[in-house]
Order: sequence, then C-alpha cells, then structure tokens
Amino acid sequence: MRTLALLVLAAAALCACGEVAKLPENATWGPDPQLGEIQKRLIPTVNIADATGWPQGAQPTAAAGWRVTPFATGLTHPRWVVVLPNGDVLVAESNKPQPPPGEKEKHGIKAFFMKMFMKKAGAGVPSADRITLLRDADGNGVAETKTVLIDGLKSPFGMALVGEVLYIANADAIVKVPFKPGATRIDARPEKVADLPAGINHHWTKNILASRDGSKLYATVGSNSNIGENGMDIEEGRAAIWEVDVASGRKRLFAGGLRNPNGLAWEPTSGALWTVVNERDELGSDLVPDYLTSVQDGAFYGWPWSYWGRNVDERVKPANPQKVAAAKSPDYALGNHVAPLGLAFAEGRLPAPYASGAFVGEHGSWNRKPFAGYKVVFIPFEGGKPKGLPQDFLTGFLSADGKAYGRPVGVAVDARRGVLVADDVGNAIWRVAPAQ
Repeated sequence: MRTLALLVLAAAALCACGEVAKLPENATWGPDPQLGEIQKRLIPTVNIADATGWPQGAQPTAAAGWRVTPFATGLTHPRWVVVLPNGDVLVAESNKPQPPPGEKEKHGIKAFFMKMFMKKAGAGVPSADRITLLRDADGNGVAETKTVLIDGLKSPFGMALVGEVLYIANADAIVKVPFKPGATRIDARPEKVADLPAGINHHWTKNILASRDGSKLYATVGSNSNIGENGMDIEEGRAAIWEVDVASGRKRLFAGGLRNPNGLAWEPTSGALWTVVNERDELGSDLVPDYLTSVQDGAFYGWPWSYWGRNVDERVKPANPQKVAAAKSPDYALGNHVAPLGLAFAEGRLPAPYASGAFVGEHGSWNRKPFAGYKVVFIPFEGGKPKGLPQDFLTGFLSADGKAYGRPVGVAVDARRGVLVADDVGNAIWRVAPAQ
C-alpha cells in the first residue's frame, strides 16, 4: 500500500502539482529580495520542463545587438567550459556518477522517483566522463576541430590550468595531469591532489578555481541532501568551499553553509571570490532565493538551519541558534529556484553594456510554478558590487508550452569578445558575440 501511494505521488509530481508563485519575479531579485510565505504541503511543488532538445534549425535568442552561433554541437551532456590562453576551449562532458554500493537499497524508492524526474529534465543520460578540446583556428566563431583531450575520469566538472598543469575536479577528488596548451591529447594517468567529499553525492558537481598566483585551488562541494534530512553525519565537509594547497594537497574550510555552490570567479575590481548558490527546496514557489555572493574567508551562510541570513528553517532538527546567529546574508538574490550554475565576469573584455558585471547561467527550475531561469543573465557591477537588476542576455531555452529545448550551465568569456555557454540538454556550446 505504501509503495502504491508513493507511485501515485510520483505520478502527480510529474503532472506539475503544487501552488503557484504569488510574488512577481522581479521582487525576488537584488540585495534585499522579498521573501514569500512558507508553503507546507504533503506533495511539494514539482513542475518539470520536458527536455526535448532543439528543433531543427532552432537556437537561443541573444540580447539586441548580439548574435548566436553554434560553436560546437553533437556533444554529450556538456556541463562546464574553460577558455585556455591560446583560445582553445575545454568542455567537461559529464553527469552524475554511479551511486556507491548500498545506496539503491537504502534509498531505493526515492532514487526511483528522482531518476524519473531527472530523466524528464534531461539529466538521466550516462556520464561521458571526459574532457573535450574545441579549436576555432580561423576565429569565425565555430570550432573546426573536436578532440577527446582526456577520458576515463569520474564525473569531471571544474577545470583549472596553472602553467603546464591541468587540474580537474572529479566527483570525488581533485586530480592533475601535465598539459601544454596546444596539445590535443593527454595520455598521462591523473595524479590525485586532494580528496573531496563524495559518497552518495546528492549534489555531485565539484568546481575549482585557481588563485591568482596558482598556489591554491578553491573547490565547491554541494550538500548531500535538501536540508540535512538524512543526518548531518553525511554532510561532513559539504555545503562548503574548500581552499586546497596545490603543493601539499592540504585543505582547509574556506566558507560553509552554502547549500550547493557551483560557479566560482574572481571579481576584477575588488579581487574578491564570488560564487553562485542553489538554495533549498520544498518551501514553495516563493522560497528560497538562489543567489550570487562574495565569499568571505571563514564566513557561514546559513545552510541548513537558516536561509537568506537568519531566517530560520524550522524543518531542520535539532535547531542550532548559534549557527543561525552567525549566518551571513548573501549579496544578491537571483530569484527563487532559477538554479544558477555558471558564473563569469566580463572583466572589460566586452563592449557596453556588458563591460562590467557577471554572466550567470541559470539551469532552470523544477519546483516552481511558473518556471524560472532557463536563461543566461547579466548583472551589472560598479565598484566591485552588483548594481541594478539582472538583464536577459541569452534566452529562448524554454518554449511557450513548457518544453526545455536546452538548459544553460557553464559560461565563459573568450578572447574575441564572445561569451560561450554550455547547454547540457541541447548538447551544444553556444557563442554569443556582437552582431558587428
């Protein structure tokens, strides 16, 4: 009987159950977002866009004065993108790793439902476990060559080149391989630099960013649950950003309470580290805002006990007033459930109005009505801080009837006044550049 009830629950969820957002979306943006009312329901809001891929000849829509070209197509779930000093582009083709032994038995029914949801959202494909190199030798905005740089990895995501060493963030560890820009194949066996929390990997993506001098790596690790509901013992070292010394492999907690941080970037004016974070689910369409924030050394950002500073999440037991009192508010709300993943600063390499600010790839909601995200936005910066509302930069990923033609993930600015966007449903890298 319980199994039947859960199957009914799953069927209802796939039919877009739940309440509708009451707040206008723009009220949930910026440094002081409006927080909606908590919605407690037996069946949480589930509203999943069907991942169909792009119809023949279709592509995203760029902001006025900009044009889109398919930089590369025919990829397998491309998630992250990095531009090398010589203009070559690295793409992590990756997905969630296979669960460790015992996970299916322990979380079988829940895993079954999540598998259905993820398949509908386009995340049910096996992981290619490789990094592909794309080369646009003639500079026309389309990569002429596509070669497998290295394969046999474990759900790779973040990449960082320091000198002639390529660091790769697998789902369970940071590894390194020798690599000279210009090469098209790495045959060396990866060498481990540091372990990263793994196990069940509810949030599996691990991103890395090198310090300016290359001596440190900063690594993101998402939580192993929504709000610690499976016990805090499996959250050890998670919902955090770690600082890793590349010479020794030693690591220290840089910042905590970040439910699922992904994109990392250095803000060019202040030199501060910034990230984008996916916040918690199942409080309704009007909670909780995902965000863009600077990351202070030693700071705590609330998860799981509170959100947007000191707003207590009463679902989390036992309570922790000390942690709540220490919780720091983020800098800038991006809206509820937009699922920000990619982050790149323009750093003056693009013409106005995109010369100073941050591009954010919003993967798109699965538990909000109506949908939110499914686009790349630009947040203007002034004096090292966000100034103004998000501006749509690349849209059209979501059809009027709720089909996801694509879902943006990683973003990067190239050396030729273009922005590259990884699309893991469209299996493409799009390039957005001035029309003239």
